[in-house]
Order: sequence, then C-alpha cells, then structure tokens
Amino acid sequence: MKNLTSLNLAFNYFNGEIPISLPQLRNLYALRLDRNQLTGSIPDSFGEFAPSFQYLYLSHNRLSGMVPKALGDLNFTSLELQRNGLNGDVSFLFGKNKTIQIADLSRSMLEFDLSNVEFPASLSTLDLNHNRITRGLLEGLTAVNFVNVSYNRLCGRIPVGGKL
Repeated sequence: MKNLTSLNLAFNYFNGEIPISLPQLRNLYALRLDRNQLTGSIPDSFGEFAPSFQYLYLSHNRLSGMVPKALGDLNFTSLELQRNGLNGDVSFLFGKNKTIQIADLSRSMLEFDLSNVEFPASLSTLDLNHNRITRGLLEGLTAVNFVNVSYNRLCGRIPVGGKL
C-alpha cells in the first residue's frame, strides 16, 4: 500500500479511533472515512500528510474534540468534517493563500468569530450551518457559489452591493 494515492472506506461500519499512521502513506492525496462509526478525535498526525494531500472526508461519524491546528498547514481542495461532535475554532483552516474550494464544517459545535476569518478567492462552497459561530459575515466572499451559515449566532448587517 506504499503507492496508494486514494483510500475510500466510506459508507461502512468501521468503528473505533482513526489510525494515527495514515499520514505515513506519503502518496495519498485523498482519504474518505465518511459515513462510518468512528470515534475519538482527528489525530494530530493528520497535519503530517504530504503537501500533495488535498481531499479529506471525515463527515457523518462520531468524532469529537478540537480539529488539530496542524491541519491548517495543509492546503485542501475539499474538506468535509460535517455531522460530528467537533468543537473549537477552525478559522486556521482558511486564509488568503489557501486553495480550498469546498469546506463543509456544518452540524458540529464549532465556535469562532466569523468576521475575523480571511477566506481564499478559490472558495466556492462554504457550509457552516448548525454551529456556534458568532459575529457577522465577512465581506469579500466574491467567488463563493454556495454559503450556508444558518443556525449560528451571527449578528450585524448583511453585506450588500456584491460585497458578500
């Protein structure tokens, strides 16, 4: 499995914690563990995936805890962590120089100030619904095709004039 580039174990009944050794698969660029019964936290070792790693799908499990800050060192194309029990601040996953296109972090217990997040121009889909996100929408989400921030704790003015 040394040359493995994509691993898809989605839609099964896997349980227990995610193996911390997965980043040792140095050619891996996509990992799908979504829609299982995985528990525990996202391993800190996931920040050690090779720079070519772009697709991470861990949604629809029973994961808990904070998202490792080391994931902010990676440059995802698609990141789906929705429908878990994750908490804390994930603003480090975004940034002006990132190339993320799809981010679905909905239906968890994430808590951060959305107005302080700098989103990349590449972002086309942003789903943060059903969390504990505060403040207002950041102006400058110009390339986004889909935004869902419903069921949070947002306040303030809705950006107008194409500035969303």
